[in-house]
Amino acid sequence: MTPTLDELMSRLRLRQLRLLMALDECGSIHKAAERVAISQPGATRALSEIEATLGTTLFVRSARGLEATDMGRCLVRYARLIQTDVAHLREEMIGIQQGYGGHLAVGGTMGAIATLVDAIARVRAEQPSLSLEIVEDTSEGLLRLLDQGRLDVALCRSHFGRQPADYHRQGSFPEPLWVVANPRHALASEVQPDFAHLAAQPWIVYPVSMPRLLEQEFVAAGLAQPVKSLEISSTYAILAMLERDDGVLALLPERIARDPVARGAISRIDYQVLTQNPPFELLWRRDRALSPAASRFIACYRACAEEGARESAEEGARESTARGAMKGAVE
Repeated sequence: MTPTLDELMSRLRLRQLRLLMALDECGSIHKAAERVAISQPGATRALSEIEATLGTTLFVRSARGLEATDMGRCLVRYARLIQTDVAHLREEMIGIQQGYGGHLAVGGTMGAIATLVDAIARVRAEQPSLSLEIVEDTSEGLLRLLDQGRLDVALCRSHFGRQPADYHRQGSFPEPLWVVANPRHALASEVQPDFAHLAAQPWIVYPVSMPRLLEQEFVAAGLAQPVKSLEISSTYAILAMLERDDGVLALLPERIARDPVARGAISRIDYQVLTQNPPFELLWRRDRALSPAASRFIACYRACAEEGARESAEEGARESTARGAMKGAVE
């Protein structure tokens, strides 16, 4: 029988939860006991006590060592959430003692990072001593961190999660894509090149979503040939590669590409991407209360995203006008 909430609150101890996390990470009673600084018999006894309290087996032995059962994985996940909350509690206590307070951990996909940083800058202007953590990852990675309690909010796509209904969502903001290259690339100065010319080039793509989007662009153009791609999961590495290699193209979000294009570090290829990148959303767990810092970040993010959408629309209008003028000049 599952214990009541009162029983869990009175019988589970933080040290036991630390042991469960160590067992999950180490796969060994001996190594887990060393990590939490108790004897091996003490660790075995503590695990038995937790399993007796819950009335279920949490770890089983396998050829690879101790492995968590389904119930064990559930408990370890919540143990990590509790550890994160306690860590945030300590940070806020220190902050209050020193005259400031608050911790904020946010994550974003490559295309969302620019908007995320804009929102962070606004929050920091109001609370300069805020403790901050910023993570760039794929949507899958960010949702995993969000579920583990390691992030307060994430700017990504909820459909990559196993349970999209677990998240509150705010906004649905588009992510226009640009084709970019080294300024010395053969197609950098070509007016409206045919996609068949672009398709023959090697492409740098961000893992998970970008390869699929590029494949859809091939299908939309009626091309069946495979994409020659280099997968790079770092925004900095993609931009650095473009600056050094004049033989590759890249598909980048407009917010990432706009500044380096304006500086002349890279060039935008005169091609309008047909495939629409799914919009990203601001997500946070339904089962967790937001901290004041996270609530303020959400408000700042929404303002920045709305400004970004207006800028994108204005940029699109200017490009459309320029394309029309260029086409008329060519004709």
